[in-house]
Amino acid sequence: MVAIPHHVSPTEYLALDRQNPIRHEYRQGLVYAMTGGSDAHARIAFNLLREIDDGLGDSSCRFYGSDVKVNYKEDFYYYPDAFVTCDERDRQDRFIKRYPKLIAEVLSTSTEAFDRDLKFSDYQKLDSLEEYLLISQDTQCVECRRRTPNNTWETTVYQTGDRVTLTSLNLEFPIERLYRGLD
Repeated sequence: MVAIPHHVSPTEYLALDRQNPIRHEYRQGLVYAMTGGSDAHARIAFNLLREIDDGLGDSSCRFYGSDVKVNYKEDFYYYPDAFVTCDERDRQDRFIKRYPKLIAEVLSTSTEAFDRDLKFSDYQKLDSLEEYLLISQDTQCVECRRRTPNNTWETTVYQTGDRVTLTSLNLEFPIERLYRGLD
């Protein structure tokens, strides 16, 4: 991720992002151009969204792909690969959500360190967030970070042959389903 080296306000960022065909993320005054994804990245994100869609059924929860932003105050605006919100307040704005309960990022070489560290640190500010998934493109491996009742985070790693459990959605599925259709 490369930041545009110019401090901008959240208002300036939102205006830039609406006018530009290239998506940008915002973190504490810096704007980052989004990098292109791979075919594996796109397929894994699609497979996860399909599992979530099947699992949610007629629930009032909504799931989104990487075309909708998640925001916290003036700190950040990110485009997660997938997320779910069940909060009625998130129905007010079609482009920005503020109360996700699950966020997932498909890891890539250029974003993995950021997704694991600073982005996770930012996402922890969202009181509504219950689970954060980090999904590997290279091996069947999903790291699930869950908020505990005492507001700490526990990590569970799922690998080949495991069933991924998303407690925030009361959903479970074989990890292999995330990797369907990959070469």
